[in-house]
Amino acid sequence: MQQTFMKERPVLPLLLSMSLPMVISMMVNALYNIVDSFFVARISEDAMTALSLVFPIQNFINSVAIGFGIGINAVIAYQLGANNQKTANQAATLGLLLNILHGILMTVISILILPRFLRMFTSDSEVIRLGMQYAYITFGFSTVISAELCFEKLFQAVGKMTVSMGAMMVGCITNILLDPLLIFGVGPLPEMGITGAALATVIGQVLTLAIYVVIYLLRPIPVKISFRGLRFSRSLTRKLYSIGIPAMLNMALPSLLVSSLNAILSAYSQEYVVVLGVYYKLQTFLYLPANGIIQGMRPLIGYNYGAGETKRVRKLYLLTLTLSAAIMVAGTILCLAIPGQLIGLFTSNQQTIQAGAFALRIISAGFIVSAVSVTSAGALEGLGMGVPSLMISLLRYVVFIIPAAFILSRFLGADGVWNSFWIAELLTASVAYFIYRRFSKM
Repeated sequence: MQQTFMKERPVLPLLLSMSLPMVISMMVNALYNIVDSFFVARISEDAMTALSLVFPIQNFINSVAIGFGIGINAVIAYQLGANNQKTANQAATLGLLLNILHGILMTVISILILPRFLRMFTSDSEVIRLGMQYAYITFGFSTVISAELCFEKLFQAVGKMTVSMGAMMVGCITNILLDPLLIFGVGPLPEMGITGAALATVIGQVLTLAIYVVIYLLRPIPVKISFRGLRFSRSLTRKLYSIGIPAMLNMALPSLLVSSLNAILSAYSQEYVVVLGVYYKLQTFLYLPANGIIQGMRPLIGYNYGAGETKRVRKLYLLTLTLSAAIMVAGTILCLAIPGQLIGLFTSNQQTIQAGAFALRIISAGFIVSAVSVTSAGALEGLGMGVPSLMISLLRYVVFIIPAAFILSRFLGADGVWNSFWIAELLTASVAYFIYRRFSKM
């Protein structure tokens, strides 16, 4: 099966055809995140706080799976562009095996560290109990998440974006429908509270993986997974990890950021921890759709780079940047116009709503300019340049924002943390484009 359409079709229609299915699926995924948190918040504010505190570890587990999947995606797309079918097949097989091993490792580590991790941020026994109740179930299915996300990147690498869209949407919609049934209990179903939210999540993930496996078995794609005769390749493994590890760190850095900011904010009030957790749920409506465009861009850039089509690579980067910025403009307008209503989806506490609305107005000042760093980092991953992509993310999530939040909070309290967001986005964007130009030489 030939993938030459990736270098033959006009760039804009091609990018839209690859990106729109992922944008739709990312929007559904964002809706799932919002609905999940909405129902958890109806249990109690303690439950929402517990979900916010568990988020960094949950995000880290997903980051390992997605990050390594990005490495698999980039290697397969490049090898197909260079017409190296055998190496593409080997990368798919070896990548799936390694990601499953990552999932097993993440299950063991996350469960072991969870109790001590939660006690770093709260002494409230009810919050800790709820957090452990939710996390032990979701963390126990880390291997399923790893396999599911590996198949997602595999289908994306060969341009099968509608398969990814369909599988992800079925899983997310299932989760959305099960949330109220399992959390509050309907008919014969008992009321399970936060345990029900966790079960809804893992059922959706298992269903998504099952769909990927069935479609892979019934409908052939340009790369094949076969463990028979698989030989370990040091050079291929090194390539997978050279892209995958920086991508993992890119994805995991928000966990470090949220944990650091939670530590700063908890010194003022647990209310601000809730506000930060709510913000990260709301931002999925912005960054997941933008990420959908970037997911559509990655295999196209990788394939065209492997095929020597550098002009198309440049066009793909600029188009992706434009589309991502347009999404951020819409998000900024929304956050400035109705911040109180957005925060009010997750809490009925008027003091929390007021504090959250104020925070959202300040943070949204950095949304539009963040398109530069997000697009540049994604493009470098698609080109197989994981380290410079990681440099951009380190600047965005660690080098600029954490010190700024710490220093400004000493003068402005919690408001200093909110201002550190737009400052970090502005500083990162000012150097991200130059990092992209220097390393891509485009």
